[in-house]
Amino acid sequence: MKLEMKDAPGQLVAALTPISDVGGNIIAVIHQHDPKHLSDTIDVQIMLELPEKNLDKLIGLIRSKGVNILRIGEERLLIRHSVILIGHLMHTDLTDTVDRIDSTGFAEVAELHMVMPAISEPSSAKITIKSASGRDMERALDILRDVAGQKQLLIIETMEDHL
Repeated sequence: MKLEMKDAPGQLVAALTPISDVGGNIIAVIHQHDPKHLSDTIDVQIMLELPEKNLDKLIGLIRSKGVNILRIGEERLLIRHSVILIGHLMHTDLTDTVDRIDSTGFAEVAELHMVMPAISEPSSAKITIKSASGRDMERALDILRDVAGQKQLLIIETMEDHL
């Protein structure tokens, strides 16, 4: 959510209070005050979790505080998890491996960083998967484990688990 508000004391608190009033959970607030900026307004970006049924009420409460809502976006896939794959990734069709996760509709490969030391040597890749829930992440990892088994790839799972 991107907001525009007066650059005055108390405005940020006025914009954030309605989020907790409707059961929202603030994940991050990006608020950058630039003294060189000569406007009397400032933009604030807020990442939050909110039951969808409470969105209209939140919009009304924020607007009642005199805060302008510039944009509301929905990020459905908030759960991130990274794994390392080692093996002949290109020779076993890395695109197919990624497509098997992306085609689920509940998870997708968000990042892929690959190292290929030589054409005949195994390569490695860090793959970050995003999903809508922990349960969906487990389902995506099960698919990846199956694919790794079929293609004789080693999968190293990290202990990270964050939003």
